[in-house]
Amino acid sequence: MHSNSLRSVRSMPAIGATVALAAGLLVTLAPAAHAAAGADLPFTSVEAESATTTGTKIGPDHTQGTIASEASGRQAVRLGAGQRVEFTVPRAANAVNVSYNVPDGQSGSLNVYVNGTKLAKTLAVTSKYSYVDTSWIAGAKTHHFFDNARLLLGQNVQPGDKIAVEAVSTQVTVDVADFEQVAAAATKPAGAVSVTDKGADPSGQGDSTQAFRSAIAAAQGGVVWIPPGDYRLTSSLSGVQNVTLQGAGSWHSVVHTSRFIDQSSSSGGVHLKDFAVIGEVTERVDSNPDNFVNGSLGPGSSVSGMWLQHLKVGLWLTGNNDNLVVENNRVLDTTADGLNLNGNARGVRVRNNFLRNNGDDALAMWSLYSPDTNSSFENNTISQPNLANGIAVYGGTDLAVKNNLISDTNALGSGIAISNQKFLDPFSPLAGTITVSGNTLVRAGAMNPNWQHPMGALRVDSYDSAIEANVSITGTTITDSPYSAFEFVSGGGHGYATKNVTVDGATVRNTGTVVVQAESQGAAKFSNVQATGVGAAGVYNCPYPAGSGTFTLTDGGGNAGWNSTWGDCSTWPQPGQSNPDPDPTRNLAKGRPATATGSQDVYTPGKAVDGDASTYWESTNNAFPQAWTVDLGSSQAVRRLVLKLPPATAWQARTQTLSVQGSTDGSAYSTVLASQGYRFDPATGNTATVTLPSGTNLRYLKLNVTANTGWPAAQFSEVEAYLN
Repeated sequence: MHSNSLRSVRSMPAIGATVALAAGLLVTLAPAAHAAAGADLPFTSVEAESATTTGTKIGPDHTQGTIASEASGRQAVRLGAGQRVEFTVPRAANAVNVSYNVPDGQSGSLNVYVNGTKLAKTLAVTSKYSYVDTSWIAGAKTHHFFDNARLLLGQNVQPGDKIAVEAVSTQVTVDVADFEQVAAAATKPAGAVSVTDKGADPSGQGDSTQAFRSAIAAAQGGVVWIPPGDYRLTSSLSGVQNVTLQGAGSWHSVVHTSRFIDQSSSSGGVHLKDFAVIGEVTERVDSNPDNFVNGSLGPGSSVSGMWLQHLKVGLWLTGNNDNLVVENNRVLDTTADGLNLNGNARGVRVRNNFLRNNGDDALAMWSLYSPDTNSSFENNTISQPNLANGIAVYGGTDLAVKNNLISDTNALGSGIAISNQKFLDPFSPLAGTITVSGNTLVRAGAMNPNWQHPMGALRVDSYDSAIEANVSITGTTITDSPYSAFEFVSGGGHGYATKNVTVDGATVRNTGTVVVQAESQGAAKFSNVQATGVGAAGVYNCPYPAGSGTFTLTDGGGNAGWNSTWGDCSTWPQPGQSNPDPDPTRNLAKGRPATATGSQDVYTPGKAVDGDASTYWESTNNAFPQAWTVDLGSSQAVRRLVLKLPPATAWQARTQTLSVQGSTDGSAYSTVLASQGYRFDPATGNTATVTLPSGTNLRYLKLNVTANTGWPAAQFSEVEAYLN
């Protein structure tokens, strides 16, 4: 999914699996007693930038709209005519799949060499399925630059052999190669009804639509067999129920259609397995059902062993899909989602799938019309979603995201998003327990062009309503996030609370900015979170809008490597930037989280730190004493306070009696200045300056007010804190 709405721009500017890039191979290393993240795949991928080449390496780059930013590892190799990249084969294989890019409007081919011998076969390359524009999506640029092309080599190769690809005439940028030992074509199951017996054309020349329909009708309760070959369908199938459609393997049995099954309901028992569906979708048209499955397969169904490519969406699932299992599939080069549980999913298991180059969320649960419940995404490998998240959960009850490996998210997306963004109504917000466990996120998170600030690798988002569910995040590994590791935000700009979150057991390595990016009111408890190579500071804690409330981080113990706090809510930390040097002219309190013992009506504590002297905090009336507190984010040698009331002449002169207290931990306070009266007079700007003694060092600044001669409440329009 994506957002069409712009968030208001601010006025203020694990322990789990480890991923290593070893000799250009992406491998997953699982510590003892922890399951490895990601799918168990039948192929091994090798990055082009790690191979021998006569071309030019590009990247790394995280800039939206660049070729390298969408590449695996944010790097690739650009080949001119006659240039090549040579891979060392990592495993026994007889097939290769190459992820590549060619310039817009061009097509060509790659010569393929095995141990120096040129094959008669070539790999066709084209920009036909790339360079997608979605102008209706706010923040989108031209994207979806890469495509995939596969080839059976016609021979077996062994580890250590060399396979090279060479650009013939068109410039080709090679990203990654997948090496696979493809099994021989399977044979027809006994009793199965073959589509060729019903007139299907395995050459791909004739229209096989009616043959497929006839075979499905004849095989009720049994198996429809799709022999090796290429089959062309010109319209979608419907009324599919109580039947298995089985091919000889996804490299052998190939169906060419952009719309395979389109039906709103089914009695169920549909099993789709072991063939490929390759479409001709070149643009994203959201009103078109250009999907492998659009709608319902019915209860007790399954999808396994499929190769899905060049579609809008792999599976867009509505209606009754109770207890559906989607496993061991490849979903490549879709212009939108890989899979979307679009409401009413009950007991659905999506596991051990590989998804690459999806044009929206690779995997999504969206609780539209009715909640998705008791469903899960488990042990999937996701690479290069280029306009949204790796995995997104939009509402729903008792859902799980477990042991997934997600890498290289791009604009408008995190690795994992747990969100109450509804998009449409009726929507069912998050409820029950949302379990996020054992996931590994690599180079996940991106700059959001709508918000003009980054999205974290793992985001919890109270976009359209407060988070009321219990969100349990455990055993997470976050590596090389370009920005933050964990983000808590109310993405619609309304300041709804992000709460009831626990983070237990996480390993964070080389995060670009901060470990925790807290931008909403709310609370989270962190335990056993170990961080190394933190780019700027441990925590950015600046809830938005100013005055909406505070975000409380509770230290559950076992945390290390991220105890500093970004000190300036008027600026965003940049990757690798340390906390800004102390600026004696900067107001340390501006935009910081503020609380009070009481507030009157809309005059909330944050009004005193919003930078606007015309708005103000007012305590509960007729209830002295009252206290107002601001968290400066880190201990500061504060020497001067400037207290303000609105400068309008309608405000009468008055004296407020108050004392100043300070704390470094938010619990133990000491008196900095004893109680005394401070005069506020519109004739002199309605301000009062408070000089603090030398040696004052505090993070939490508290003003205790016991009297006000102008009104029976404490009142401040701004509380400013300075180092001199």
